[in-house]
Amino acid sequence: MTSLSSYWSNQWLITAAITKRGLLRMRRLPSLLIPSIIMPIFFVIAFSGSFSSVVQLDGYDTNKAVNWMAAWAILQGSAFSGLGGGGLTATDLENGFFDRLRAAPITPASLIAGLVGYSITRATLPTTAVLIVSFGVLDADMPGGILGFVIAYFTAIAIAAVMSLFVLGIVFKMKTLKSLAVAQVVMFSMMFLSVGQAPLEAIEGWLYHVAKYNPITHVIRMGRQGFLGDVTWAGTQPGLISIALLMAGAGIWARGCYRKVDI
Repeated sequence: MTSLSSYWSNQWLITAAITKRGLLRMRRLPSLLIPSIIMPIFFVIAFSGSFSSVVQLDGYDTNKAVNWMAAWAILQGSAFSGLGGGGLTATDLENGFFDRLRAAPITPASLIAGLVGYSITRATLPTTAVLIVSFGVLDADMPGGILGFVIAYFTAIAIAAVMSLFVLGIVFKMKTLKSLAVAQVVMFSMMFLSVGQAPLEAIEGWLYHVAKYNPITHVIRMGRQGFLGDVTWAGTQPGLISIALLMAGAGIWARGCYRKVDI
């Protein structure tokens, strides 16, 4: 029993060490972090200003565009942060260091968890930056109170984890930094083809059906609750189910692709 406990304790230490390694690399190379912070700030400022009158349409449930756009910008930033673990892994695959990690006494779960941990830690930075700009500069509201902030951070961390697992699967398959371009196309498509910019009532044609069944739609709605009103179970449950399904699917994908990586 003691031996088993010591084994899992060591694996958690390994996970923490991999996460720390990613954060140290990010500190040495600020260029890895700056885009993931600037991009969502640009989105929330640009769309809140250029489309400030759009909230007069039905379905927006707010009188300030920033209240609608902030949650979407947060998820954009956290999804982009999810590329972090994949970028680190792709670099390690190209320079051969990943072969050493694979040959070391590290479980696949610990290795992948460490990379995901790095990504979700990164996601808290653009989330905080967007909230500071939204409330400090653009005068956003949070009628949902402290629970609204909690749910916003939760959705950011969850999407970063999902995107990290998805990107890791792609990187394990393609074994190159160029594979991140594929991940970015999928990420932006999922985000823009949702209710990020407009409610379903304002979307027409085939885009309506895509946005309606896009699981990111439910996640955005969950994270947006506090900006529009109270946080409720009815508004949270669909988002939690979507996150659980996305996490399970992305996790199976990443683990399956990891098995096929040649040492």
